[in-house]
Amino acid sequence: MSRVPGLALLAAIALAPGVTRAQTAPPPSAEDRFRNLPPEKQEELRKRFRELQRLPPAERERLRQNLDRLNRMPPADRTRVEDNFRRFREMPPEEREQILERWRKFKDLPPERRAQLREQFQGVLRADPARRKQILENMRRWEQMTPEERDQARERFRQRQEERRMKREERREKKEQRREKRLERLHGR
Repeated sequence: MSRVPGLALLAAIALAPGVTRAQTAPPPSAEDRFRNLPPEKQEELRKRFRELQRLPPAERERLRQNLDRLNRMPPADRTRVEDNFRRFREMPPEEREQILERWRKFKDLPPERRAQLREQFQGVLRADPARRKQILENMRRWEQMTPEERDQARERFRQRQEERRMKREERREKKEQRREKRLERLHGR
């Protein structure tokens, strides 16, 4: 058995639900953990192992590096990643495919644009819950729009921005006029 597929089997076993790590005794070997799994879990892991072996070597290496990075994470971060992965696996196939497609599109973007989107996403995460809920709802609505509806929404947004800019300019002018009148009264006396 080559090193990378062996790592893949170890990774699959480590991530398999129901596998616990002993706190006091030395951890059982990967082979022992595998043998202690129910037959259906063993078959699932064999299937994943065969899928992994069919991947190109570069892809297997990338997966090995990701597993190494996962293993170096602090326990809380690792738990969060494993929970996210578990939720992803539990999603219906069409939802998983949508997420993967979005990820592929994101990865195809230039680095500057990806950084900009990450910053915007962090802003959403930092927003208060009510604002975050509104942002996410707007995003869902946007995704459901046709290209024509999006164009119309952009135009309405531009118009509102222009109206706001005009009102701000108007307020500034009125404020300046009031200031000038006060100065005239002060100097005119």
